[in-house]
Amino acid sequence: MNVFDAIASGAGAESPLWAAALRVPSQRDRLPVFSTLAPEPFALGLETVYEAYLVHYGASRLFEPREDSEQILLGDYLYAHGLVRISEAGGVDAVAAMAELISRCASLRAAGEAGDGDAWVDAARSLGGDPSGEDIATALRRHAARTGAGVAS
Repeated sequence: MNVFDAIASGAGAESPLWAAALRVPSQRDRLPVFSTLAPEPFALGLETVYEAYLVHYGASRLFEPREDSEQILLGDYLYAHGLVRISEAGGVDAVAAMAELISRCASLRAAGEAGDGDAWVDAARSLGGDPSGEDIATALRRHAARTGAGVAS
């Protein structure tokens, strides 16, 4: 099962609200963004946290919640579920890196500042990733397409 199927099936099994919010993703929507920058054990957790971020701030790849309140709850559920997956893969230090990421991105969004893509790259590195410049550029392009966010690199 790929990360997108795992995220969708996990959420759908968790709640009928999340199951009702699922949509059929296009091939473009099935492109990983930042999980390719971190070691493989973190891929599912990182992509789950990223999907939460998209539910809150961008264009979700997998979900179309009907109401604003469902969108907030779904994003929070995905953050929590992603953190559980990150914890299982890397323990407390990995969760701390994700907490820093979530906080940093929320602060940047609240201030209307660019740089959230760079925060994701830094988080992948904190999880032990050593991505190439080309991989980073690809991730940042995909991120900008999903969120409309610029990058501060």
